[in-house]
Amino acid sequence: MGSHEILGQAARLASSGLLLQVLFRLITFVLNAFILRFLSKEIVGIVNVRLTLLYSTTIFLAREAFRRACLSGGAQRDWSQTLNLLWLTVPLGVLWALFLGWVWLQLLEVPDPNVVPHYGMGVVLFGLSAVVELVGEPFWVLAQTHMFVKLKVIAESLSVILKSVLIAFLVLWLPHWGLYIFSSAQLFYTAVLVLCYVIYFKKLLGSPESIKQHNLPVSRMTDLLPNIPRSGAFVNWTEAKLTWSFFKQSFLKQILTEGERYVMTFLNVLNFGDQGVYDIVNNLGSLVARLIFQPVEESFYIFFAKVLEREKDATLQKQEDIAVTAAVLESLLKLALLVGLTITIFGFAYSQLALDIYGGAMLSSGSGPVLLRSYCFYVLLLAINGVTECFTFAAMSKEQVDRYNLTMLALSSSFLVLSYLLTRWCGSVGFIMANCFNMGIRITQSLCFIHRYYRNSPYRPLAGLYLSPVLLGAFVLSGGITAVSEVRLPAIFTPHASVGCPLSLTLGFPFPLCLTQLDKYLPPLLPSPKPLGQHLMIDITKPCYQQGRNRPHWVVMPFI
Repeated sequence: MGSHEILGQAARLASSGLLLQVLFRLITFVLNAFILRFLSKEIVGIVNVRLTLLYSTTIFLAREAFRRACLSGGAQRDWSQTLNLLWLTVPLGVLWALFLGWVWLQLLEVPDPNVVPHYGMGVVLFGLSAVVELVGEPFWVLAQTHMFVKLKVIAESLSVILKSVLIAFLVLWLPHWGLYIFSSAQLFYTAVLVLCYVIYFKKLLGSPESIKQHNLPVSRMTDLLPNIPRSGAFVNWTEAKLTWSFFKQSFLKQILTEGERYVMTFLNVLNFGDQGVYDIVNNLGSLVARLIFQPVEESFYIFFAKVLEREKDATLQKQEDIAVTAAVLESLLKLALLVGLTITIFGFAYSQLALDIYGGAMLSSGSGPVLLRSYCFYVLLLAINGVTECFTFAAMSKEQVDRYNLTMLALSSSFLVLSYLLTRWCGSVGFIMANCFNMGIRITQSLCFIHRYYRNSPYRPLAGLYLSPVLLGAFVLSGGITAVSEVRLPAIFTPHASVGCPLSLTLGFPFPLCLTQLDKYLPPLLPSPKPLGQHLMIDITKPCYQQGRNRPHWVVMPFI
């Protein structure tokens, strides 16, 4: 499969992910806003911080390294060995769940049972749900590798919606269940998620025509189960060694990703109520990151990993592939920067309004608005880091991954210390400040790697981070106008909201222009009749690198 075909599939995967996740997440958003009005801050803090941390830590440590290593392999490999390696996530997950469950029950502070009942059973069921989800990992990797565009999004979105509906029903009719409500809903969510993948592959593998059409490496469901090959090793040792490298890195990355929850859980810098408010604001602030940046990062990590060879620099790769990946990377950086700046500018002025609509006075008063304003700037860093790291991790060699681990180790240590000190100094906003600092270091590391990678080639994808003074001035002016509107109309939300609408439309004007101008390059690239401009803003084509140019030619408004 050529790089252009892979890119087309990755773009369709990302765009379908965006559209479907927006639809399903909006439904979930409404349900959660409804549920929030029936819960105490303490319940929210225990579920969203303490128990969710147990679940996410088990999942991350058990599967992240396996997932990245197995997605990096090429088409020519022994899939039975890859599947055997993936099935090792299940016993590893059981071990992690048992150990972490013991820590959560014996070493951490146990909440008052009169305020938060059934804490012990909550720990058990959240750990069990993590193990259940790991059963579906071989199906997930096979689906992602073969670019099954809608399966992942539909499975996850359906699971989330059904989970939210179940929680809403139980909160209304059985509120005395306490943590039983959320624990049983979490177990139900993972069971539905795994069943979606199993049912899909059961149906797909039952049709010989579908197997041949999708060029699947398995022909029946039993091929997906672990088996001992008659000849050769049980696993691919190259993938196993890469898994170990990613495992060391994933352990550190998990601390960076969930660092504030670890500090809250193990150092008790905030009470359960304050933890609940912080987590609600954190989830609301990261909504755009989950809806837009995460599916784009996951899809294009697969694209970069398939097109580029890890052990070769840019001068030794196929030049056509280097041209395409450079153009994709520049366009993704441009997209991330524009979206991130838009969220930062308008989020600062409309944080209090958003919190009042979402959770009422419990969120819009106190530290909630300050937290969300700070998080809007953090979203800008998240957007840039997601793009740079998805390329960096896909292009790094094993030795470079090991060296990067040392940087991650230093960042992990500094983050824990810095978040603790900043939280003691300025409250829960200190977590966001510490995250911004560490995200800035990670972005710098990735930018240095990208610069070195393309240094001896004619392509400069980091030019996507450059914006013209005209566009920067438009962002500054919009921020000033909305800030004045919030001060002059603090209690009149409708006029304040009406001020931001025309400004946001004006700043959003370059986006459709980019998409429209890119359509002319699409016929030689995509088998789909749908223009790529309708999928995602990506300037990827070989004609963009015209003779004599050192970077892609952007055929858009001159102020971009």
